[in-house]
Amino acid sequence: MTMKVGIFLTNQNPVGSDMVSALEDQYVMTRLARDRGWDAVATGQHYLSEGMSQLQLIPYLARLAAEAGHLTGVAGVLLIGLHNPVEVAECMASLDVIWRGNLVFGVGLGYRDVEFDAFKVPKGQRLRRFEQCLEVVKRLWTEDKVTVDNDVCTLSNVTLTCRPVQRPHPPIWFAANNDNAVRRAARLGDTWFVNPHATMATTKRQMTLYREELARLGKPFPRVVPLIKEIYCAKDTATAVEMAGPYLAAKYQTYASWGQDTVMPSGETFHQPFESLLHDRFVLGSPEECYEQLRPCWEEVGANFLFLRTHWSGMRLGPALASMRLISEELLPALRRIKARD
Repeated sequence: MTMKVGIFLTNQNPVGSDMVSALEDQYVMTRLARDRGWDAVATGQHYLSEGMSQLQLIPYLARLAAEAGHLTGVAGVLLIGLHNPVEVAECMASLDVIWRGNLVFGVGLGYRDVEFDAFKVPKGQRLRRFEQCLEVVKRLWTEDKVTVDNDVCTLSNVTLTCRPVQRPHPPIWFAANNDNAVRRAARLGDTWFVNPHATMATTKRQMTLYREELARLGKPFPRVVPLIKEIYCAKDTATAVEMAGPYLAAKYQTYASWGQDTVMPSGETFHQPFESLLHDRFVLGSPEECYEQLRPCWEEVGANFLFLRTHWSGMRLGPALASMRLISEELLPALRRIKARD
């Protein structure tokens, strides 16, 4: 499988932003990816996002489909444990129809107490509800009549209103930060959706765990290995750091305030100066430098579907498009020539 490349859009903006105008900017970036030969567009989900404004994943992804053309739509990721599985199954099946059978269903457990509390998910039930919700969603997609009575819903011989175009269902990509979650991704998911938050050293170690767990389960290594990277491409490193540094630093300060790094492996912390935070984590530089910084993704991790986020809360559209154009013109052709290892 040759390398595929997607754009990761979050539409996260400073509080008080003109969200209509910000959404128009997201259309522009989606159309550029569509017209310059990218493969996918992905977006994520949070609720009650202190410090920023953000559109919700399902309506946002549905609207992007109108701009996306051939691109694959990726829910990256839906926090399914916060939702009723019937709602999830119906909405994601509807999205698969809207995307003409070209949708990826990404799922994640989440980590923020404010979100779990808002949906009345007690601490001792979070993982169980997550797994139960996923199980019911898959049954609703694949069985004609479903009966279930558990913590998340009660169903008696029901049939889903809308089935996905893809059979048996859209690919299920698992987000995972800590080691146990990586093993769970091997057990329950079609592939591990590798996060952008960890250093490459941590990602390489966790990929070994993932492979070992797959082998223990007797499951084959997935054909698609998606990995997200924070990236800014410019004429040189100094320019890239100048253009992206303030926005990346602010984003990871927000992550730190949310406790993102507390659910990651030991040693991963966002409470450090930006100069040390970016080391082995972010990709900033010229196209040639970005290529070399990305090289471990396929040579050492085995990734063959890169998702590049090059726009963050507060950044104007112009600098984001400048990075996307440089990636499209100089980095993308080089990435296309890569054959990721098995």
